[in-house]
Amino acid sequence: MTWWQDAVVYQIYPRSFCDSNGDGVGDLNGVRSRLSYLASLGVDALWLSPIYPSPMRDFGYDVANYVDVDQVFGSLAVFDELVEEAHALGIRVLLDWVPNHTSSDHPWFEASRASRGSPLRDWYLWRDAGPDGSLPNNWVRAWSDEPTWTRDEAMGQYYLHLFLPSQPDLNWANVEVRRAMLETLRFWLDRGVDGFRMDVVHALGKDLAVDDPEELRLLSHVPLNDVAVTHEYLREIRSVLDAYEGERVSVGEVYLLDPARVATYYGAGDELHLSFNFASIYTPWRARAWLELIEHTENVHKTANAWPTWVLSNHDNPRVATRLGGEDRVRAAMVLLLTLRGTPFLYAGEELGLKDADVPHDRVVDPGGRDGCRSPLPWTRAAQHGWGIEPWLPFADRSAELSVESQQHEEASMLNFTRRLLEVRRDSDALRRGELVNLHLEGDVLVYDRAAGERRVRVLINFAKHASPITEPEGSVLLSSAARHTTNELGANEAVVCDVGTDRGVDS
Repeated sequence: MTWWQDAVVYQIYPRSFCDSNGDGVGDLNGVRSRLSYLASLGVDALWLSPIYPSPMRDFGYDVANYVDVDQVFGSLAVFDELVEEAHALGIRVLLDWVPNHTSSDHPWFEASRASRGSPLRDWYLWRDAGPDGSLPNNWVRAWSDEPTWTRDEAMGQYYLHLFLPSQPDLNWANVEVRRAMLETLRFWLDRGVDGFRMDVVHALGKDLAVDDPEELRLLSHVPLNDVAVTHEYLREIRSVLDAYEGERVSVGEVYLLDPARVATYYGAGDELHLSFNFASIYTPWRARAWLELIEHTENVHKTANAWPTWVLSNHDNPRVATRLGGEDRVRAAMVLLLTLRGTPFLYAGEELGLKDADVPHDRVVDPGGRDGCRSPLPWTRAAQHGWGIEPWLPFADRSAELSVESQQHEEASMLNFTRRLLEVRRDSDALRRGELVNLHLEGDVLVYDRAAGERRVRVLINFAKHASPITEPEGSVLLSSAARHTTNELGANEAVVCDVGTDRGVDS
């Protein structure tokens, strides 16, 4: 197996992780200062949300230069030091690559919109209005009910943007665009980057002649875009990564919400290495719902010979504690995330049990309403929690109580529970690499085994608000999410991980 099948990936939203220079915005030196924390937590790789120069209208997902670091985060030299120091600790580094669109401040777009005869005109998607003044299609952009088309008055044409008007979409049908974007990958790979999370990568190919169905008219086009030519582009991207030593990885943000459609983006082992399965973020906390999701995910990924991913939160979605509520559920969800077959992605702050911040109207900055889940990590109990000054976004409630300093030496804390769970995973070939078998329900309890060779680990998760009887497996309890585990019973929302030795279950 490859390292990325074995790894736990920790997502860092740099602006909100750690501030090293007292300006209220997290930066790369802040990440460097916390690498020992990540090593002690037990994660294997970190993924940095965009750090490129940007006007920050979408906080880095509007890239103005793909081959540099925004000064708010540091410099290329600081980034190089970060990679070197992370590697010395055995931690891989992934960057967030944004291939679908640039900032309107990018020199490519400025040249493209300068004249209809510009050599870079075709690097973006320009179209005339119809004879009746109609737009090229009926697509709706993200975070709005507005069209994906904006008229450039100087040139008298419309350009496409699946997101903000300040994020024009690149034309991946243009071979020069593809060459230029592949060179940006090589730039970072040459600096030792271990791979990339690839933003809305399923949207690279587009069929502009097709309208969205009328019943989905007000839905953003992003989760509807699924065009065959994108797979050709992904194979070109994959060939670049495969030319480098060290198993460089591609992780796709394929925002299609159906695991079967997502699995096609692995190709025949020649497209994405991994692709996010966002259905897990939207699955309710019910045993039957999770059983069905796991069964479906296992089936479609095995059919495609693809390795699954699991994610419960990120910089675009509410945190687990906000969505599920209750520390017992938060702990049980962490067990679920870190024991399923596949690569788990852990969003920074989930190990602390943080909720989303309540952001007052006058401090809202994100165009997509995602400020709450991007609130800064609290490192200390003191005012400003290790940030020096008021940070760019407010802290979540209970930040002093949930800070790293407060939880570090408290044996029963969420932080130390997560550490123990990661240690259990790290020490078990079955949990890291084994098959998932014996999946079934016992009332409100979800049960599955992870099996590698003769070794077997059993996971039991009670989704009920009340205690549930179980058939206690023979063997030893490696970890329980509850303060105290009772034999033959799971408490409300309790999860346990048991070493059952050799095969003692019925495979399904």
